[in-house]
Amino acid sequence: MPARRSDPRPAPRELADLPYAEYLEPFDGGGRLERERTYDTVRFDGDEFEDADGGGAGFTESAFTSVVFTGGRYRRARFNDVWLHTVRWVGTDLAETDWMDAETVSGAFAGVEVFGAVMRRTTFFNCKFDSVNARAATLRDVRFVDCLLRDVDFGDASLTGVTFPGSVLDGVRLEKARMAEVDLRDAAGLGIAAGHDALRGAIVSGAQLLDLAPALARVLGIEVRDR
Repeated sequence: MPARRSDPRPAPRELADLPYAEYLEPFDGGGRLERERTYDTVRFDGDEFEDADGGGAGFTESAFTSVVFTGGRYRRARFNDVWLHTVRWVGTDLAETDWMDAETVSGAFAGVEVFGAVMRRTTFFNCKFDSVNARAATLRDVRFVDCLLRDVDFGDASLTGVTFPGSVLDGVRLEKARMAEVDLRDAAGLGIAAGHDALRGAIVSGAQLLDLAPALARVLGIEVRDR
């Protein structure tokens, strides 16, 4: 059976395209988020949350536009069928969060902890990831479209059906990661800092294989001599 090719590059949706757009109600929490609370069909627009504690909260069929999260703790929070546009996460704890059918457009993740998170059928469009800890995370059917992933750590993570069309990987770490049908052929840059042996189960192009050859030779203990 031939290797599965990446899906054609999808386009992000607009707020009006969301099936629940007409039901959205403005966030009325007075600038505060509550632990364990469920936020259903809520629109967060221009809100800023600094060092908030939203651990265990649930966000369902909700939209975020131009929201800033600085610091804060959101462990085990759930993001189910949410849409996020120009949302910034800086130094935020998103460990062990659950993401399903989520869509993030033009977002930024800097110094964020997402270790142990579970992401399913989630897409990131034109997002920037800088120094993100995604160790032991589980990603299934996740798409990174036109993204920059700089110094992202996928050590011990499980990646299945993940694609990177148009995205640049720069200094990405993969030690002990497990991959299945991870399609890297459409990535615009493949800068892997460590864990090249974890590429078992990934799909690369012939040109990418040539670029990876020196690192793969080192991992396999192959000494290359012309004479």
